[in-house]
Amino acid sequence: MRVTICAVGRMKTGPERTLIDDYLTRFGRTGRALGLGPASVAEVEDRKGGGMAAEAELLRRAVPRGAAVCALDERGSVMSSPRFARRLADWRDGGASDLAVLIGGADGLDAGLRAEAQFSLSFGAMVWPHMLARVMIAEQLYRAATILSGGPYHRA
Repeated sequence: MRVTICAVGRMKTGPERTLIDDYLTRFGRTGRALGLGPASVAEVEDRKGGGMAAEAELLRRAVPRGAAVCALDERGSVMSSPRFARRLADWRDGGASDLAVLIGGADGLDAGLRAEAQFSLSFGAMVWPHMLARVMIAEQLYRAATILSGGPYHRA
């Protein structure tokens, strides 16, 4: 199952980009034998200033056809890493060939787009910068693959 992180905004070169690239590479290597990966990032940018509705339309276009959709949203489910790993495995085992993880811009995701997602995930009650959320989901994807493979990375 391929994973596409569909995110609003362009990330510049820097430590966050380095971390994302590292975690997604690790996810691809670890997940390959499990039927997970590769993972990529699709960046969209509303250059016309259309707000959340325009961002939502750009994100919809970035989602691979037929993909399961997971929205990162502060109102979503808070779950442990092992539970997220099981959720990822359930999508894969349920026949999803693609998973799209949606990350909105500074104002979050459009309500209509959130409603279209099969699942909403929250990283807790705190609000995180959308660029940092990319790093966090990339790390959780890698962690999920190591949990499913029985690897030593996750120690809980």
